[in-house]
Amino acid sequence: MHSDVHFLLHTYRATELRCEAAEFSPARPGLRHRMGWTMVELGLRLAQSTPPPARAVRTA
Repeated sequence: MHSDVHFLLHTYRATELRCEAAEFSPARPGLRHRMGWTMVELGLRLAQSTPPPARAVRTA
């Protein structure tokens, strides 16, 4: 296939995809959905945080 034909087909398909993407509008997530993901983020942050260092045991 010649490069100019390939380029024209690619341009045509890219235009089609852009039009389809512009028409698509996802539904806004509900409150339960947003709260759930907020809780997941919070849990992940808590799990990744390092606990405070324990006191070292001193021997006499």
